[in-house]
Amino acid sequence: MKRTDMAKGRTLSAIVTICFTLLFLVFAAAPAEAGPYSAIVVDADTGRVLHAQDADAPRYPASLTKMMTLYMAFDALKEGRLKMDQRLTVSQHAAAQPYGIALRAGQTITVRDAILASITKSANNAATVLGEAIGGSEKQFAAMMTRRAQQLGMHNTVFQNASGLPNTKQKSTARDMATLGIALIKNHKPYYTYFSTAQFEWQDQPIRNHNHMLTRYEGADGIKTGFIAASGFNLVASAKRDGRRIVAVVYGGTSVVARDNRMIQLLDIGFEKIENGADSNAPLMVEGPKPNHGLGLISSAEAATPAPTSAKARQIKKATKAAAPAANPPAGEWAVQLGAFKQAAAAEKLLDRVRNKAPEAEPLVDAVDAGKVTLYRARLTGLTQTAARQTCEQLKREKMTCSVVSPDA
Repeated sequence: MKRTDMAKGRTLSAIVTICFTLLFLVFAAAPAEAGPYSAIVVDADTGRVLHAQDADAPRYPASLTKMMTLYMAFDALKEGRLKMDQRLTVSQHAAAQPYGIALRAGQTITVRDAILASITKSANNAATVLGEAIGGSEKQFAAMMTRRAQQLGMHNTVFQNASGLPNTKQKSTARDMATLGIALIKNHKPYYTYFSTAQFEWQDQPIRNHNHMLTRYEGADGIKTGFIAASGFNLVASAKRDGRRIVAVVYGGTSVVARDNRMIQLLDIGFEKIENGADSNAPLMVEGPKPNHGLGLISSAEAATPAPTSAKARQIKKATKAAAPAANPPAGEWAVQLGAFKQAAAAEKLLDRVRNKAPEAEPLVDAVDAGKVTLYRARLTGLTQTAARQTCEQLKREKMTCSVVSPDA
């Protein structure tokens, strides 16, 4: 390619980027016809709801969707299916997504830069690149996102794409997005810090984070903004003060400023209730509505499988006697064992009963060779020591049998 053609291409790309940026700024500054308002404020440490308004009403998540895309990317990094310095090829489909960083089909981008672009600029093309790398296609990835969301306790969420671009079938709720925010913080601590990135460099250009809470609110360290016309301006934010963390969600802001101001009010409400001790009587997040639709229980690795072959294959993680230690909680993670059964269906049925008791936990049925028979253990995994003990105590109060399993059990 001639240098003049390359220069023209870069100039055109810069013009397109400037146009999209100006369009975003117009939307951000001017009042819009807001989508339906809803909000929730949750003590991330206890799961208690400090404020809620229409928290279970269906809403368009817009770019809050990228939180789930990033959760899936962090799962893949944690399990070795992706590496931070791995270069991903940009497909024509990804390159065609509106509003993003300068990317063209055939170009490559590292996983790290795709993550940072998705967080800071909310780049739709970068999010699509991640989704295609994990799922093979964006459609297949969206199905994987929905399955993983269900596993995390997001029972009223359906994803249709990796970016949050408009789709009438893509829905979530304030409660579900708070659940996802807390899961990102607790399950992916090493990667959650990326949400506090103020800016990063892409092709020698600084890209600043859209989340103004990082500079406007003391203790704020993430998470994600979102906007489409049908939803208004959305925001999930997290802040930590005096060792206590709050996650709050706002849907339906009329502008960036109005949304941010409301978020500040909500965070203030939450910390004031904690300071005054009013949080002790607040309802738990798990007291929300029962799921109106459900999918099978799956592990994170199984959620990352594009096409599971059967319900049994989705639900059972098999382990031989020699490999039994792999079924124990990873280092630093505790679990609650609910029982061991001769039939996998019995373990699955029990987990269905208790899946709302600990929404941050990962339900797991694993098969263990016990000599002449195979036993199927029902466990809630991925918990802290405190959460595991509290969950088991709650279950015992409800006349259920359980035991706490330490990481080195």
